[in-house]
Amino acid sequence: MDARPVNEPGFRESVDLMFNRAVSLMELPPGLEEKIRVCNATYTVRFGVRLRGSIHTFTGYRSVHSEHMEPVKGGIRYALTVNQNEVEALAALMTYKCALVETPFGGSKGGLCIDPREYNEHELEQITRRFAYELAKRDLIHPSQNVPAPDMGTGEREMAWIADQYRRMNTTDINANACVTGKPPHAGGIQGRTEATGRGVQYALQEFFRHPEDMVIAGLSGSLDGKRIIVQGLGNVGYHAAKFLSEENGAKITAIIERDGALVDEGGLNVEAVRRWIADHGGVSGYADATYVEDGLSVLENECDILIPAAIEGVINLGNAERIKAPLIIEAANGPVTAGADELLRKKGCVIIPDMYANAGGVTVSYFEWVKNLSHIRFGRMQRRQEEARHQLIVDELERLSKDTGTGWTLSPGFKDKYLRGAGELELVRSGLDDTMRAAYQSMREVWHGRDDVHDLRVAAYIVSIGRVASSYRAKGL
Repeated sequence: MDARPVNEPGFRESVDLMFNRAVSLMELPPGLEEKIRVCNATYTVRFGVRLRGSIHTFTGYRSVHSEHMEPVKGGIRYALTVNQNEVEALAALMTYKCALVETPFGGSKGGLCIDPREYNEHELEQITRRFAYELAKRDLIHPSQNVPAPDMGTGEREMAWIADQYRRMNTTDINANACVTGKPPHAGGIQGRTEATGRGVQYALQEFFRHPEDMVIAGLSGSLDGKRIIVQGLGNVGYHAAKFLSEENGAKITAIIERDGALVDEGGLNVEAVRRWIADHGGVSGYADATYVEDGLSVLENECDILIPAAIEGVINLGNAERIKAPLIIEAANGPVTAGADELLRKKGCVIIPDMYANAGGVTVSYFEWVKNLSHIRFGRMQRRQEEARHQLIVDELERLSKDTGTGWTLSPGFKDKYLRGAGELELVRSGLDDTMRAAYQSMREVWHGRDDVHDLRVAAYIVSIGRVASSYRAKGL
């Protein structure tokens, strides 16, 4: 699926190039710059699992980029493309991402070189538990040192297996549940984690559209209502972003690109229907209520207002960047726009909302889950009914005043129920995520508009995050 020209820098090189662009505009001591740049450690584990009557050997990685704050945080992905370079680049991106959205973690990443579709559930559990064992015994899974999360090819199920494996190995650790995030809600997880990255993409776009001067730079106006959006990848992130933007903001999903082709409908696709079709048939081919395009990646070049690459890195590259027509790209995936394409698109006037900000919803809600596990109490449990009781006092007083004064006015239909309802865990998680995405955008925006030598949001994001990492190291005496 990766159509990147062979002479173009890979994902690791792209991250380094973008880092260099930012630090060239900062006044960091050379030693500190190098300390922030380098990856602290990468562990390669090779382990055997007896499957189908023979021993199969698997290769996995866990990379720790920066320990300016601990624990370090980052997902574990299952994919045949996993390699050391990719994992180290993703770990670096996690460092900058956590700093940008002010979650108190260093950056880490893990991966297992495997196609999860080739194994049944029981086999995947055996493989996952053995991988978790190999990492945990090296303290590469630990509530206070290294906390994984889901990534491409993994989800709640795998995180529950990892958490259980850690507990078996650390039977007296009262905080064992905090060794991994992205668990199912019934197994120590948190409401809203599955939707978090896609929800964060929605909140990021909402914040962008709150600033008319930023929209002007992208050649856009108005609100998200009616905007034409192309989504590449209808996995967890792409699906939730498309669902929320279409259902809650009135945007039109005019194309969905998957590995076996694309669906196009200028009137707007039914995201839920497409999702069900993919789940039942393994791809978009054969879906009746839209135009099918076999060469899916060519649809990235279609006319639209917003392009959301939400799958793999490098899909927008020097081979197709010149033909990309979207005035606004939001990187829901990690590294979907290469360094070369980024430069070309900027010269064309395209605004790119960078991955380290756009897809930070996952790590933000993972932070909330980690805090919940350490506090051993569900968010909202202490205050929800007290909020309802206070609101009830106001409603009762308003109704009394109406009756005593004889004005005859009444509360709007539905107001009472909405106002009286105290915030539960899901509402609090969404509130915290929205606040985080707004604050992070403001910090990038100040640099973007406040400095004459910064012309795009990506460099602004790197400057903010690298500055915060540098401050942490200085506070440690480095």
